[in-house]
Amino acid sequence: MKQIIQSFKTGETILEDIPAPQVARGSVLIQTTRSLVSLGTERMLVEFGKSNLISKARQQPDKVKQVLDKIKTEGLMPTLEAVFNKLGEPLPLGYCNVGKVIAVGEGVSEFNVGDRVASNGQHAEYVNIPKNLVAHIPENVSDEEAAFTVVGSIGLQGIRLCDPTLGETIVVVGLGLIGLLTAELLVANGCRVIGVDLDAKKIELAQAKGIIGINPRAGDDVVKSVLGITNGIGADGVIITASAKNNEIISQAAQMSRKRGRIVLVGVIGLDISRAEFYEKELSFQVSCSYGPGRYDEDYERKGIDYPLSFVRWTEKRNFEAVLNAISTGKLEVKSLITERVALTDFKDIYDNISGQGSIASILEYPLESDSSNTVVLNSNSFVNGKGGIGIIGSGNFTKMTMLPALKAANADLISIASAGGVSGTAMAKKYGIAKSTTNYNEIFDDPSVDLVLITTRHNQHAQMVVEGLNKGKHIFVEKPLALTDAELSTIVEAYKGSKTLTVGFNRRFSPHIQKIKKLVGNSPMNVIATMNAGHIPANVWIHDMKVGGGRIIGEACHFIDLITFLTGSKVKAVCMNAMGPNPQENTDNASILLEYENGSTGVINYFSNGSKAYSKERIEVYSQERTAIMDNFRVTTGYGFKGFSKLKTGLDKGHKEQFKLLIDVLKDGGKPLIPIDEIINTTKASFAAIESLKTKSWVTII
Repeated sequence: MKQIIQSFKTGETILEDIPAPQVARGSVLIQTTRSLVSLGTERMLVEFGKSNLISKARQQPDKVKQVLDKIKTEGLMPTLEAVFNKLGEPLPLGYCNVGKVIAVGEGVSEFNVGDRVASNGQHAEYVNIPKNLVAHIPENVSDEEAAFTVVGSIGLQGIRLCDPTLGETIVVVGLGLIGLLTAELLVANGCRVIGVDLDAKKIELAQAKGIIGINPRAGDDVVKSVLGITNGIGADGVIITASAKNNEIISQAAQMSRKRGRIVLVGVIGLDISRAEFYEKELSFQVSCSYGPGRYDEDYERKGIDYPLSFVRWTEKRNFEAVLNAISTGKLEVKSLITERVALTDFKDIYDNISGQGSIASILEYPLESDSSNTVVLNSNSFVNGKGGIGIIGSGNFTKMTMLPALKAANADLISIASAGGVSGTAMAKKYGIAKSTTNYNEIFDDPSVDLVLITTRHNQHAQMVVEGLNKGKHIFVEKPLALTDAELSTIVEAYKGSKTLTVGFNRRFSPHIQKIKKLVGNSPMNVIATMNAGHIPANVWIHDMKVGGGRIIGEACHFIDLITFLTGSKVKAVCMNAMGPNPQENTDNASILLEYENGSTGVINYFSNGSKAYSKERIEVYSQERTAIMDNFRVTTGYGFKGFSKLKTGLDKGHKEQFKLLIDVLKDGGKPLIPIDEIINTTKASFAAIESLKTKSWVTII
């Protein structure tokens, strides 16, 4: 299928061949007929992409600080590599999509094949959208009218926060697409509406819809004009839909407001607020968040859990429906806002002039027939069955920034990559010479030329995919964790026959620093302290969901259980864990794990998220036979009491490259598994035992 994407690095906008998505649970698959180009939002993205590195940095000072902190802890070159990889990510454009449902995912009963729907889908011939971001289109509303649904809901949410009543005077600053829609909806709400813009054509269009126009470029004084219209009282509310870098708009909004007036920001402006202007009138100020309640809430958007209507009257989906109803009943007229209609293949007619054109709304028209294949072939490389071909499932940051560079260095034969949306997977395939990009991971399992499958998806998919791959006779590499529950682990153990290898991405044991320490201390009983300065992750991120990410102990701290197992040369016998906070069973961000090993060694894992980012992220201390080894952030290892060794210095090296080099060697030439399967199982059980220990407040023995 065709999809419009943009490069953050260069700002170039292209129509890319992407594998069509598959319908997912809780979602509907839509064949697009129309989409609307939101010129304001997309113009900002394109202009940001075209700006140079210095300009990009100036626009994102918070990101610059993160980069500087990363340089301090990880070094210059790894940081620069991460920054340039991030800039190289393709960005799918668009969020105003209309089309026909062609498939319905499991758990969806609200939609049927053939329904016409509006959604926040991108500029693509096919989109897979969660059900709470999709709305039915009334029969009397055309597809191109329905394309205004999502952008209209942005304005509608600003109105809801402003809470206007019949007869109030509301000023809309900025009469671009969102501003015009906002103003017209306010008129339908019974308000007297004043629109402010510098474009005479937009003022004229607004006036035709019953809106009072003010144009500073024509000599109008905005504040004096509003005060004159309101007989000196001032506006009851101001909704700002403009985009500007200075603070003039927020100051004018305060000056034109009545006492205790409301100001709502929908657009992007400077926010150096004058306390005096707000204090004297007791003004309220609020920033509107996109389409409405539910936005950026994973439970609502991805899992389809709706807010009860009696408690949250207007969610983003119900805002979609309200806009569609306003169009259906004639209260919102949008056809006059359409500046041009362009075929998808002629998209450059819009984007090549997006910074200079006077368009308000541009409609992209899609072909009736389009390629719905789930796989795109990027090159015709031929691969021989059983000769080390590799397929990758998952195209997240780990795949892009760590795995693929390491595989490239190991001269791996990369055949296929699978990604849910197809965009990121296709970009990686092009960069690293992978033959195929697909959205159907089963095609990788069914491909006889693929011998090794690398799994880097979200954690809740690991066990299922490992079992599927083993049952298909593939060698499997899966990023940690192997499984999230005992039941999942049991299915893997049952599927594992030993004829194929199963490797978990416990890369740290392959770091030259850990290899050096292991060589120095041997297998004698020892005490090992591993400290992870993990950093804070917001509570709504999927890693914290025990059913999806497994939490940070099962999902991440398992790395250090394996590392200590490798150093001690023994398996975990018993586990005890304690965590900080009022509800430690629900928050394992700050926890200490005590490990008892079969050979008498002791391990301590301090996994903390409340430390400074300027401090080293990882530190290992090993104490044995009056000798001590200290490893700092996989860059420096210092030895005390060792004959002939005092220090090892390298660039940041967590063992990824060596791990994948050894994995490719085993795949092509045969040999023992990189990590014994009994150690992998023991480590996984130990991570489960840590959570059980926290719940029972006792030691848990590994069986």
